[in-house]
Amino acid sequence: MSVQCNETAAWEALARHYQQDMAAFDIAQDFSANPQRLSALSQQAPYVFADLSKNRITSHTEQLLIALAQECRLPAQRERMFAGAPVNSTEGRAAMHWLLRMPRDGGLLREQALVTAMAAPVREALEEVHDTLDAMLALAEQVRAMPHITDVVNIGIGGSHLGPEVVVNALEDWCDSGKRFHFVSNVDGHELGHVLSRVRPHSTLFLVASKSFTTAETMLNAHSARTWFLANGGSEDDSAECAIADHFVALTTNVQAAAQFGIHRTLGFWDWVGGRYSLWSAIGLPIAIAVGATHFRALLAGAHAMDAHFVTAPLARNLPVRMGLLDIWYRNFQGFGSRCIAPYSHGLRRLTAYLQQLEMESNGKQVDTQGRPLGVATSAVVWGEPGTNGQHAFFQMLHQGQDVIPVEFIALRGGGKYLGAHHHSLLVNAVAQAQALMVGRKNESSEKYCPGNRPSSFLLLQQLDPASLGALIALYEHRVFVTGAVWGINSFDQWGVELGKGLARDLAARQERDDWQGVDASTAGLMRRLIAADI
Repeated sequence: MSVQCNETAAWEALARHYQQDMAAFDIAQDFSANPQRLSALSQQAPYVFADLSKNRITSHTEQLLIALAQECRLPAQRERMFAGAPVNSTEGRAAMHWLLRMPRDGGLLREQALVTAMAAPVREALEEVHDTLDAMLALAEQVRAMPHITDVVNIGIGGSHLGPEVVVNALEDWCDSGKRFHFVSNVDGHELGHVLSRVRPHSTLFLVASKSFTTAETMLNAHSARTWFLANGGSEDDSAECAIADHFVALTTNVQAAAQFGIHRTLGFWDWVGGRYSLWSAIGLPIAIAVGATHFRALLAGAHAMDAHFVTAPLARNLPVRMGLLDIWYRNFQGFGSRCIAPYSHGLRRLTAYLQQLEMESNGKQVDTQGRPLGVATSAVVWGEPGTNGQHAFFQMLHQGQDVIPVEFIALRGGGKYLGAHHHSLLVNAVAQAQALMVGRKNESSEKYCPGNRPSSFLLLQQLDPASLGALIALYEHRVFVTGAVWGINSFDQWGVELGKGLARDLAARQERDDWQGVDASTAGLMRRLIAADI
């Protein structure tokens, strides 16, 4: 059996380093003493510049963290993922979302041994990926050319919802299809109802995104949308002017179930595409309709550039590795239990929700890949809101609260269509908040005192274009993989999610039978209260 991360010599060295050198470390003081701090702790990666210098680390900290990554066999684990090995061990699946954005010829990795050494099934999958991509983009262009389709309603949940939503929102300046996009995920009927009240059957295209076409929340919403469609002039007759076959598309592998629903246009994907990594696949159809084939390919190209960086860059200058190891340092040695995401961009207003799923669903685990209890904490709580709104909400706690919470600022050097005073003010606020967290306010009364030495990272994109966004999202994907690899967990399953779904199905069946035998008193009492009219 492999050793766990906290059983390694590198872990012991890091614990000693924290106690001896870093427990009382002051970021601002080290800037004064070390003129090379900024250059040593910042770097340019594809489309993303990262300033990590306002963190409670030194170059020596990073050296020890890299030694930990080596001892935990991070490079070998990375190679296994890019070789198509079943790194999702509990489900016996590969995790090849990176293949969805690799060009047919290997792109930036074509000179690397990775491409030539890919197993035949992986090379065959790459061909299938591009065949499906071409079909998806052809359909997207067809829909974009339909002036009578004014609204596109994406019905999904989890990765089938958050990924497309965050990208379509982020690329608003790049959308020229003349269509409105709506995203429905919540099984609460109010969400679907409000969307349906604003659209018309003959001018709406529904996209039903469910790999199995059995996802409970998605299918309930899809059937309700179908009922509404038929009740408001739609038809089950494929030859009718407003037919289900013309106004519904399924993003699924269950073609038979989609056909029974009345859908004949389907796009599929593979079992090695996890939901939270699926926006690059056919699940990205709403993105492609919104921005067009050229910009969708640019999104893929930006992600591929970050993939190539993650595969080829030395660990010491590998941005996903550096940021993932920083997460280990903060979670396990500094004891920080959460991280705030503060995107200073209206376009990235849904990014935090996407990152919550990506990180907490991936790494919210308490056993390793061999089923052994972990002796260390894993995923931090990820939360946040866009700046400058957050400055007038929770930043008070960040500056003066008792908990130290690392902050991640994300800003754009260029503001797209909306340059000038607004964007300048936005950027100045972002930089000022990072500075304020570090320097604090020391020579003031107790009420105004801010301790400072609060860590932050600063990610800067030239602009929020498709390639930059693709690179940013891929950076976060690989960062999550790095932390999961060091902790020795499976970052690609989500059995906690499945637990709640199974219990919901059981409660629904029990409600039909009015059978609460063996159910705990609280759950049974709540269910009786929900279904009884006289309580």
